[in-house]
Amino acid sequence: MNVREAVLTVDETSYLEQGPSLIERAARTAAAAAADADGVDRDARFPHKAFDVAREQKLLGVMVPVEFGGFGASIHDVTDICYTLGRACASTAMIYAMHQTKVACVIRHGHGIPWMETMMRRVARDQWLLASSTTEGQNGGNIRASAAAVDHAGDTVSLMRDATVISYGAEADGLVTIARRATDAAASDQVLLALAKDDYSLKRTLGWETLGMRGTCSTGFELKVDCPADRVFPESYDKIHAQTMTPFAHLCWSSAWAGIAAAAVTRAQAFIRKAARSSGGQMPPAAAHFTAAKMSLAKLRALIAANIDAFARVEHDERALASLDFQSSITLLKVQASELAVETVMHAMRTAGLAGYRNDGEFTMGRHLRDVLSSPIMINNDRILANAATSTLMSGVPTSLRD
Repeated sequence: MNVREAVLTVDETSYLEQGPSLIERAARTAAAAAADADGVDRDARFPHKAFDVAREQKLLGVMVPVEFGGFGASIHDVTDICYTLGRACASTAMIYAMHQTKVACVIRHGHGIPWMETMMRRVARDQWLLASSTTEGQNGGNIRASAAAVDHAGDTVSLMRDATVISYGAEADGLVTIARRATDAAASDQVLLALAKDDYSLKRTLGWETLGMRGTCSTGFELKVDCPADRVFPESYDKIHAQTMTPFAHLCWSSAWAGIAAAAVTRAQAFIRKAARSSGGQMPPAAAHFTAAKMSLAKLRALIAANIDAFARVEHDERALASLDFQSSITLLKVQASELAVETVMHAMRTAGLAGYRNDGEFTMGRHLRDVLSSPIMINNDRILANAATSTLMSGVPTSLRD
């Protein structure tokens, strides 16, 4: 059925029957992801098996409000799932994190808009997977400036976009993208669009042969949109970016990276234990690196948890979300978390030495290291730090430990 003509009725009561907890659902999905992770990485293919189970477990629509058929999951729930999946397969976790960021935008800014509410129902009922198109042309990941513009014609709009990266675009059931509000609008005057698959077409322009995160299939496409005008969010993108896009992206991405780091530490711990047993309890020379890895992981988890709690306290307070302190903190979380994740995995690999460096043993960490190295360059940390320089200079220094 063409989604533009679909009449949706969701039986919320049947959808929300008593069943497994979110923790159990995430664990089942993670088990499928872990079993297929090496193949996904080796072949640079979409993690179909993991997402088949994720759909069975209704994980794609967990954050959708109960009134639209979802579980109404919190940011704590979603980031825990990202962390769990990150321990199993980095590509699966990152895809899930990106999807939930787009779902959050639809949920938080789509209430009262028939099309947006329809999309919520489809995510919950049919487990739609939403992709993201924010990078275009030569903008180098600067998502606060768009080249492509929405062209309005009555009750329809069109858009042509040189999307140099659309992660898992060919596998998605829908797409969320940004563009200039109109052909005569400034690059920073942007709107967000939420599209069903039959609202757009994709023509592949670039491949995806990368060091890590290979299963995200972040190829380039020419994105051509022709759809009803109600696919455009009424609110301006600058508000959506500050209140939802950045907080959810940075919290979910960071949780996925922490999961990768935790998986590496787990392997390092197994190596230490095996080495100690085989040497009569004597610790191997690189044991100090395991201590460093544990410390680094603890700092990473604490940093993310603090930011999740901070966001949860103010997520419905527009003034607090727009404050300089909150925006600085949530923006710099991405930088701090990515650097700590890389540091943690490096310490874990040095713990295991050659056994971690090898690709053919039980303690191999090559995939974890390659995947986590994407984190500082995914929306480059240098760009973030340069853009944040003024706001951090204006932000006050806390006068106590609890401020």
